[in-house]
Amino acid sequence: MTYFDVFNGDADGICALHQLRLAQPLQSTLITGVKRDISLLKQVSAQAGDTVTVLDISLDKNRDALMKTLEQGAQVHYVDHHFSGAIPTSPNLNAHINTDANTCTSLLVNDLLNGAYLPWAVTAAFGDNLFDAAEAAAQTLKLNSTQIEALQHLGTLINYNGYGTSLNDLYFPPSELYQAIAPYENPFDFIAQSPAYPTLDQGYADDMKQAENLEVYSQTLSSAVFMLPDEPWTRRVSGVYGNLLARQHPNRAHALLTILADDTYRISVRAPLSHKTGADELCMQFPTGGGRKAAAGINALPSHQLNDFIQAFQQQYPS
Repeated sequence: MTYFDVFNGDADGICALHQLRLAQPLQSTLITGVKRDISLLKQVSAQAGDTVTVLDISLDKNRDALMKTLEQGAQVHYVDHHFSGAIPTSPNLNAHINTDANTCTSLLVNDLLNGAYLPWAVTAAFGDNLFDAAEAAAQTLKLNSTQIEALQHLGTLINYNGYGTSLNDLYFPPSELYQAIAPYENPFDFIAQSPAYPTLDQGYADDMKQAENLEVYSQTLSSAVFMLPDEPWTRRVSGVYGNLLARQHPNRAHALLTILADDTYRISVRAPLSHKTGADELCMQFPTGGGRKAAAGINALPSHQLNDFIQAFQQQYPS
């Protein structure tokens, strides 16, 4: 029997898997990538008797590979909060999918584990910019404000590490960051002891300092578009900077467009925090687009569709 763990390379995917493997330790084949690399299930070659755990990647984007895996007789456990479309009916599929804008995969895993490793779920929720949900979940932990801020920053750093067009943009490949986190049942011990933490902390600080100089490319009363140059730091910072802008301007939608070398744009969209909906609908209008209600993106928007995107974005979030 072979175990496969397939997970998004962001804070939510990493912390979801970490909770599961703290509860059920086992040796598995890890399959992950940069945050936007979500068509991961096609990398699995599973047979009858194998078990595949899939975390924080859209079922809809992995449907064909999922059906093939199920047909081969493997057991699949699927936990996610992205748009799924119709969920297949199969005795080999155990799916826990909830697309509510105020939850994430790690919070769903936390529910399945009856809160066994709640601090890691809180960390992931902060990383997914679900601050209200994270703070609500953390209430039973009786943490002080300094501890809450530490989990918030840790979630942001893990999420920050997942952004890039390739692994070369990242400080750590997500599989390596997961393995660095794996020994720590307590996130505060990871913060205090792991050499990975100060590396991410310093990188994040440096990149966000540069992001402060970015100017608005196009805006209305209810939306703002930022254009980012094609640099490793912009590819790393696009998601977390979008999250920060969303918190600073909760009634405004944000789109961060990174110009890529092949004359396309990589886009991160954040719905207003006061109305966390529509980001997935917007991005799925374009090829390579997808995500969830509150936050979504487009991997490669052709340059000739730039004006079409901005128009659709402003129509999705009218003044």
